[in-house]
Amino acid sequence: MHRPLHIAGGLISLSLLLLLSTCSALYEDQIRKFDWRSTHVGAVKQVHVDLNHFQPRVLLSTHEQVVASLCPKSGEIVWRQVLEQKARGDIKLLQVSGFSDDSSDTAAAPVGSRLGFDMLTIQGHAPALVRGWNTNIGTIEWEWSIIPLNTERAQDALWFYSNSVLYHVVPVWRSHLEVTAYFATSGHTTGTTSKIMAAWIKTDSCLLSGTYFVCQDGKQLISLDLLAKSTQVIATSLEAEPTDKIEALAGLNGVLIANKKLVSVNKDQAVCPELSSASYVLGSFNYRKVVAYADLADGNLKINAVYLDNCSPVPELQMSLAFAEHYGTPSLRSFDCKLKRNGDGKSCLFLFGTSAESIVAVQQGRVRWAREESLANVIDTQFIDLPLADTEGTLENEMKGKAVDANNLKRDIVSAFMRRITTQALQIKSLFLHVIGLGPPPTDTQRAGLVRDSFGLHKMLVLLTRTGKIFGIDNIAGKHHWKLYLPNVSGFENAEEMRLIVQRSSKHFPLQPLCAIVAKFPSSGNGVLFRFNPITGRAAEGGLLQLDFQIKQIALLPETEKDFVKGILMLDATNKVHVQPKHATPLADGMYLYTANVKTAELEGFYVKHAGNDLTCTPIWNVRLGGHNSEQHIIGVASKNPIEHVHSQGRVLGDRSVLYKYINPNLVAFVTQAPDATHKSVLNLYLIDVVSGSVIFSMTHRKVRPPLHIVHSENWLAYSYFNDKVRRTEITTIELYEGNAQANNSVWSSLQAPSMPLVERQSYIIPTIVEALRETITERGITNKHVLIGTASGGIVEMSWHLLDPRRPISSTTQGREEGAIPYIPELPLPTENHINYNQTIARLRNIYTAPSGLESTCLVVATGLDLFVTRVAPSKTFDILKEDFDYILISIVLVVLTSGSLIVRHLASRKLLKQAWK
Repeated sequence: MHRPLHIAGGLISLSLLLLLSTCSALYEDQIRKFDWRSTHVGAVKQVHVDLNHFQPRVLLSTHEQVVASLCPKSGEIVWRQVLEQKARGDIKLLQVSGFSDDSSDTAAAPVGSRLGFDMLTIQGHAPALVRGWNTNIGTIEWEWSIIPLNTERAQDALWFYSNSVLYHVVPVWRSHLEVTAYFATSGHTTGTTSKIMAAWIKTDSCLLSGTYFVCQDGKQLISLDLLAKSTQVIATSLEAEPTDKIEALAGLNGVLIANKKLVSVNKDQAVCPELSSASYVLGSFNYRKVVAYADLADGNLKINAVYLDNCSPVPELQMSLAFAEHYGTPSLRSFDCKLKRNGDGKSCLFLFGTSAESIVAVQQGRVRWAREESLANVIDTQFIDLPLADTEGTLENEMKGKAVDANNLKRDIVSAFMRRITTQALQIKSLFLHVIGLGPPPTDTQRAGLVRDSFGLHKMLVLLTRTGKIFGIDNIAGKHHWKLYLPNVSGFENAEEMRLIVQRSSKHFPLQPLCAIVAKFPSSGNGVLFRFNPITGRAAEGGLLQLDFQIKQIALLPETEKDFVKGILMLDATNKVHVQPKHATPLADGMYLYTANVKTAELEGFYVKHAGNDLTCTPIWNVRLGGHNSEQHIIGVASKNPIEHVHSQGRVLGDRSVLYKYINPNLVAFVTQAPDATHKSVLNLYLIDVVSGSVIFSMTHRKVRPPLHIVHSENWLAYSYFNDKVRRTEITTIELYEGNAQANNSVWSSLQAPSMPLVERQSYIIPTIVEALRETITERGITNKHVLIGTASGGIVEMSWHLLDPRRPISSTTQGREEGAIPYIPELPLPTENHINYNQTIARLRNIYTAPSGLESTCLVVATGLDLFVTRVAPSKTFDILKEDFDYILISIVLVVLTSGSLIVRHLASRKLLKQAWK
């Protein structure tokens, strides 16, 4: 009687289990299978190594406003805290408890109070935040702040710590110093602010060395002790005027580094003036103070040390080791020693910061570990196809072979047949030699697994960083295959960064791929080119080329010669054009260039013509977007991706007519900003054809301000901004259409352009702060376009264009349903399943780069910021490959059954026909 109830209960339980099993957007076995992330802390600013703590640690602060603790054995991040951005998070002081020249500097807490700190940091100036940290787990124990009365003066404020008291020093240049003392843990002042007259202080030449305020004036140092009872100016002479800025030696009161020598302005502190080194650091060894110094000479890093009391050398700390060039120039930042496990001497760990923003740990005469922190500032990236395998390369060569006489069909067939026979003979020979072990050894790329796969998903990810360091990284596993460092290079004017350009891809077998870095020398301002092989990381085509002119604009030539190298067209400061390599100069004939001045918002267009052996550059148009008083400035420029393909030239409407897209490859979007007395801030958008100089469309947004992020593709444009009136982030989308008929469906000409396009526009509310925008791109453009939105919380949201479509109807109409348009809703949804990086948060997300793969359905993505994240997305799902859970056994059984059935039916049918014939 009760059996049906039990059966019903079992069915309910089974259905609940089935429902729970379908609530996952990402399978557990897929986590980190198609993606990976690397975390960084940034270029080191202040660091403290402590090996004798019960939990050995490396505590540091960085120029990226990060406080972190590293493992001394491996360099891995134990904990990391990313502080506020810009000036608010700028770390002014890092003070570790008990690490000072004064033994009374311990936890700095009153008796009976729980207020103490393992580490104290001071950041920002308006307000200045003072925080006490628990360094074991990386938590903030307490915090207090001060807001200065004069924020402009507080920008140059300095801090120092002494005997549980923090001193806030505000210089008033050419006048006096204002010094205020605070109890470190409570923030209460110890008294009134003291003013110390010092008319000799000036900007960019002064610093704090312990309690001494020191300024350089020619061949002397002028200083005064801020804690002395009587203020007395001290003048210290130097042997020669310092060529670089003077630096303070942390841990010693009144000791500085000038002309690679130690100089003391404190008469109570003796130094070793005969030493000469590029970097010094103070530490202890055998309970005595030690000054360690390190220098790089001929690729060898030499570390030495002397006792501070008698300047005698410390033999235990002397070592020499080979130092790789890609690390850059090292600077010794901290060291510490501890007893070895067997009790035989001490083991010391030296920590270096380098000019390439690497953190290198040296121990026992070798590099223990290294962190590539320049990856926290990636400025450009490219996905490079890997080379073909030997067999595929041989087939490629055969397919590319040309006949001796193309007009003679018989000879062409004979030559192709002979090439086929020769190729197969060579393959059989290679196979035989490989079996008996006498075959040729694998190349370096084959040994490293750098061979192109069937679907083109495995690529070399080439990254260019702010310091001029270049990385070749495997986009599947994240392995660093090679590294290069270009010292003394920088970006260009108008805040333009260095450029990474692909001149020849890997598709032209057997020619090797070729990339170029375009930068400038800060000393002369002239341009520089560095050509290299992106697969091996070796210099190519002569490597480094120093130019004798300043680069104003660059462009890649669309055509190539027999070597398949695309030339780089460069416009110098005098509006003369140059091409590298020079043999590609004739290909620049008929090129168009444009320049944009960010400050004046002035655009210029040029036409390049080749006559004889020279190139001439003629100005053909000029557009001024600065307004009548030139107060507008360009804050955003967006052009289309040159490798994108437009698959569909029109949009089918509800009545089955076609609305053709306005696809202008020369269309560039410019956004300017200007202050306004009524609307506070105004953004102006201009769509300009940079060949003819025509303004195709313009639009104005009032009471809005940056941050601005913009993406431009096909016939549409999407950009985000902050609306000051309603205090929210909005995204505006624009679509351009020619109409119901195309002016020319085969060739586009900006000089004979059709009439002004039809413009559809709409704005949406996005409930987050946008940090980056990028569209997906595929090989042929068949796959739907999605927009990748990087958020301030470190997530990347994959937004379908159907949600951003400006043609979304206000109400659900029949025409809208026929077009497949979603009814308009102002708020854009951000579902968690659309976050392509799930819980792999990307700190300080800045840019998103996309590239096509060999599969039409798949787009490769790399997100850069403080962290690096690489993944792949499929906007229209993976329609061109089988799923991972595809049932091969079932389909094999079905095929076997169908084949067997067809043979049996064929046999039975033939017998039936035979019987009918005999009747």
